[in-house]
Amino acid sequence: MDDFHILAFESSSTLCSVALLSRVGEHLRLRAAQHSGQSEHAEHILPMAQELLDDAGLAANNLTAVAFGQGPGGFTGLRVACGVAQGTAVALGIPVVPVDSLCAVAVQAAGMHAAGIHVVLQDARMNEVYAAVYRATDDDWITLQAPALLARADVVRWVAQESAGWGMQAGGGWQVHGDAVLRFEGLADALQALGGVLPPTAEASAQASVIARLAARAWQAGQGLDAQYAAPAYVRDKVAYTTVERSTGLGGNPAVDAQSRTVHEMSLTDLDEVASIERQVQAFPWTRQNFADGLASGQRGWVVRRMGGMQGFALVLDTPDMAHLLVIGVRPDAQRQGVGAVLLKHCIEHCRQQGLPALTLEVRQSNAQAIAFYHQHEFHQVGLRRGYYPAGQGKREDAWLMTLTLPEAAS
Repeated sequence: MDDFHILAFESSSTLCSVALLSRVGEHLRLRAAQHSGQSEHAEHILPMAQELLDDAGLAANNLTAVAFGQGPGGFTGLRVACGVAQGTAVALGIPVVPVDSLCAVAVQAAGMHAAGIHVVLQDARMNEVYAAVYRATDDDWITLQAPALLARADVVRWVAQESAGWGMQAGGGWQVHGDAVLRFEGLADALQALGGVLPPTAEASAQASVIARLAARAWQAGQGLDAQYAAPAYVRDKVAYTTVERSTGLGGNPAVDAQSRTVHEMSLTDLDEVASIERQVQAFPWTRQNFADGLASGQRGWVVRRMGGMQGFALVLDTPDMAHLLVIGVRPDAQRQGVGAVLLKHCIEHCRQQGLPALTLEVRQSNAQAIAFYHQHEFHQVGLRRGYYPAGQGKREDAWLMTLTLPEAAS
């Protein structure tokens, strides 16, 4: 394995920390420093970084990559970590590795190799909670539901509704981490009644030492970014509220209705969830790297979320005379609930906005359910592609080529 020196910053909470993870040959060494205090991150973060580099006998130009806790968390703190990471990466010409701060909370509480399902609930102030779900394996931490902002009153309902999609073994439980578990009265008991397990270290915070370890895995997997693409994950759309708004019960994100579905542009931070759904619904799934390559090449994608959890996704490729629906997937427990229709209608609207007169796709000849779905949305078979899909045991399956014509599209 290649040697590396990764400098990591984390300041999403009142704890500001920096870590330097180095591997030289067979030797792995982690150095860390931290400071706790409100509104003091900017003045402490760079001196701590320099202290770690000096202790290691390294100069800044020895760094391989720089990582930062992407959030969610405090608005100012997220900007500090991201800004310092970006500035360092630009100056040195090295990649940036954004790391989900809530995943770092789970790893901090449970350990790097704690296999199973991990739910993180972090106090977001204003009677709200940052929530996310991860599956840990021996080799990786996989995002099942990306960080979302929930009202405190919605948390238990969110867990009850979304846990069906976590892919747990029969009778299996899940661990709960984060400071919200103990700060909101009655929440711990309600979660335990649903099957949650609260470890002794449940009230953990994200730390740069964990950010560095997670970043090393991401860097080794080729997931480093050019500095220009690094950005905090704020989650909360609106930070400041008037007294009148607060009196009506508005929280941190007035755009979020806990029961409604929302459609978002697919981004790199969605890809763990996208790949997880793809593996659940396809016998021969696209890989996470396939999706990353697609976005990098200019393909457009969208995801559907409800209460923070991803329910489905779609990816299209625009050509001069039509758009090609490359892949669409809906989480098994969310199927037959209109998610696919929401995604398909969004793809059709994209065609109209781009002035493309048609949307085309391939579907397995044996997939009667999908063919009926596309017929329902006025797609028609226009061709047959022989041996298009792998079918196992060295065999291939034909694909129907189906197209929806949009004569009203702008020319």
